[in-house]
Amino acid sequence: MSVVASIRRRDALLVVGVALAARLTLAAYGAGRFPPVDDGIFYHTVASRIADGFGYTWLWPDGAVTYAAHYPVGYPGLVGGCYAVFGARAGVAMLMNAVFGALGAFAAYSLAARSATRSAALAGGLLVALEPALVLYTPALMTEAVAGALVVAAGAVAAGERPGSPWQRALVAGLVLGVGVLVRPELVLLSPVVGLVAARGLGLRPSVSSMALVLGASLCVCAPWTARNCARLEHCALVSVNGGWNLYIGSSPLGRGGWAPLESIGVPSECRTVFGEAEKDACFGRAGLRKIAGDPLPWLALVPEKLAATFDYGTASAHYLAASNPALVGEREKTFIGALELFGQRLLLLLGLVAVARAPGPRARVRIAVAALAAVAALLPSAWLGWVGLVVAALLLGQVLLASPAMLLAVSTVVVTAGVHAVFFGAARYTLVCLPSLAALSGMAVMPFRPRFDSRGEVAG
Repeated sequence: MSVVASIRRRDALLVVGVALAARLTLAAYGAGRFPPVDDGIFYHTVASRIADGFGYTWLWPDGAVTYAAHYPVGYPGLVGGCYAVFGARAGVAMLMNAVFGALGAFAAYSLAARSATRSAALAGGLLVALEPALVLYTPALMTEAVAGALVVAAGAVAAGERPGSPWQRALVAGLVLGVGVLVRPELVLLSPVVGLVAARGLGLRPSVSSMALVLGASLCVCAPWTARNCARLEHCALVSVNGGWNLYIGSSPLGRGGWAPLESIGVPSECRTVFGEAEKDACFGRAGLRKIAGDPLPWLALVPEKLAATFDYGTASAHYLAASNPALVGEREKTFIGALELFGQRLLLLLGLVAVARAPGPRARVRIAVAALAAVAALLPSAWLGWVGLVVAALLLGQVLLASPAMLLAVSTVVVTAGVHAVFFGAARYTLVCLPSLAALSGMAVMPFRPRFDSRGEVAG
């Protein structure tokens, strides 16, 4: 084993060890204290049914059982597999969350190592390992942190952590991303970016082929579930059937950019007698589109509020833990946890801005100015402007952006998250999907951006 390989293995073990220690501590503490709540109740129930051999079905109060796909199958499927082996207890899901959190930290380190110094890569991995929001979300039976880990894992595979052809890396990365798509379907939008990472430096045609390969591999992972949906539901669906619901909810000003209950918004009259899960979702989608098309300006005016709901608050763990056990996490504890989460996320954003500003490349003065303005916004209540500034500053690098897999993936994940939730609605927990990739970039703030290891894992000149 070369000296470089030995150093990298030692660094990776440190990152994984710290990430696991922090998350396993939270899992051990939370196992008997934080029962599933909010969407976590649904995931726990479906995972338990999967573990018992009933599949993704729903048992109604009258005893009827129906096939379901309202929420994506990926997370309850993973939890259900763990439940089948270790028992259907929330603590088992928390342990699984801890493992995925460690995977995300390792992947962030590996991704950053492709275009940064050893110190920067190590910092990126440790930022994920100790990021307050990601650590504190370990007891939550929710999808976002797992999705973020799978995104950065796909990016790390595509970047070439292990030797192999770009096509091999693209194929494996697409399979990993496909699991992520089963967890959060909108991650399919990142398949071109992962393909670009796998084929970086090879030219236009190989890049297009790599993007197609990643997309195809991702869709192949989803294909059996898509076929099941087509056979069992009223309509075909790639993964889940709640896009129509979310579009309709996101078209209402009552949510102020976030979620609002249908009891407040009102069910569209044509959907009140539609009961099939997929058909009802399609009905809500048609109602939402009709509402938006009829008067698009109020819907467009909600976009800043949706971005604010997503990027400004950073209180996902505080909300979940307080809702799960209000006796243990009262208002004072909730405020403290929320402040800790907010600090961690704003710190990552500021470090990411520094990394982009310091990166060698074109338009340096303009980039520094944009990053400085974004940093000011990050310290203000309207922090979503800082996230937008991060994207703008990175795009000013032009083609140089493609030379840094970590920067490209981080910025693209922010763009996809912002774009999707600008259309539907925002919530603080959605930012968690961005954090592992952003941390891989943020680690580069400690050292100038420059390649450190070549494709064989040796020191680059």
